[in-house]
Amino acid sequence: MYEERPARVDGAVVWTRVFTDAPGTPYPVLPDGCMDLLWCDGRLLVAGPDTRAYVPEATVAHCAGIRFAPGDAPALLGVPARELRDRRIELGALWGAARARRLGERIAAAPDPAAALETLAACRAADAPGPDPLLREVVRRLNAGRPVAETSEAVGLGARQLHRRSLDAFGYGPKTLARILRLQRALALVRAGLPYAEAALRAGCADQAHLARETRALTGTTLSALTAGADTGTA
Repeated sequence: MYEERPARVDGAVVWTRVFTDAPGTPYPVLPDGCMDLLWCDGRLLVAGPDTRAYVPEATVAHCAGIRFAPGDAPALLGVPARELRDRRIELGALWGAARARRLGERIAAAPDPAAALETLAACRAADAPGPDPLLREVVRRLNAGRPVAETSEAVGLGARQLHRRSLDAFGYGPKTLARILRLQRALALVRAGLPYAEAALRAGCADQAHLARETRALTGTTLSALTAGADTGTA
């Protein structure tokens, strides 16, 4: 069973996945421009930004997470996103093993691990620099389908500056982020009932074939396979 709700941390989402019986076949986690702080069966982990689909461990029975808005997690976690691209690592590698163990034990002992994880993230966010308005504007423009060059000019950054800042904030350059956000828009439209061809055009693809190629390149599978038994993927 999967559930999510808005978090107390600005722009973030709290999610939980619990297998009431035996763990099932995990649904692939698709690239979305986000990073997550995870608590999975007692382990605290960080999920970096993905450039390809990630298949979680099938043995995990209970997982909770905070999914941060694109670009927000690096300041909160204290690590550039590029260092975690396509990786899942123990929180102890970032914050120290002893501290991460204490935090994990505290969350495990809480009546609601997801709420305890949210409190941890909220406390950390209160002491961290706030979201960069410039990078949020970059995300907003790219998610609206604006070209990278136009976005760079609009926010007052040169192409190299934008690329460098994007690597630290998102884990990859703005062109990759734009492709990932476009794919997510297309998937949302298809899941809302639009035909593939119409979803492709509205999301910003040249045509349905373009969307099919991007889906294969970013997820390793087809659009029909992703939407046939769609279950919201988590980090």
